[in-house]
Amino acid sequence: MNAYSKSSEERLSTCHFDLRRLFREVLKVIDHSINCGHRGKNEQDEAFQNGKSEKPWPEGKHNRIPSDAVDAYPWPYDEHDFERICYFAGIVKGIAHCLGIPIRWGGDWNRNTQIKDERFRDLGHFERIPEGKE
Repeated sequence: MNAYSKSSEERLSTCHFDLRRLFREVLKVIDHSINCGHRGKNEQDEAFQNGKSEKPWPEGKHNRIPSDAVDAYPWPYDEHDFERICYFAGIVKGIAHCLGIPIRWGGDWNRNTQIKDERFRDLGHFERIPEGKE
């Protein structure tokens, strides 16, 4: 059975309840790691400056407490395995749908199911869409 490492569990614990519930269900299907939950000011400034986020502090969904965003990747992680990362995202999106948790994936920001039309890709990023904002 898959299990989170201590660091993945700590990162996930900083996230909104819906994201914690979602990714614990995802873990039953596919092993993955949680790379980021809540980001403080310094972490967000660095992510923004390095082009890993388009949002400056405190505008990012990672900056909320609890975090409305999580970065997760299939384990073991291979940044060059685009197909596997997309497969993982499909599992996450499917389970989120079954749980009634609206999410947005960083590979399909506009949620039109077309990933080739995105100008900014953040393939490990999943964010909760608050009720009424769907």
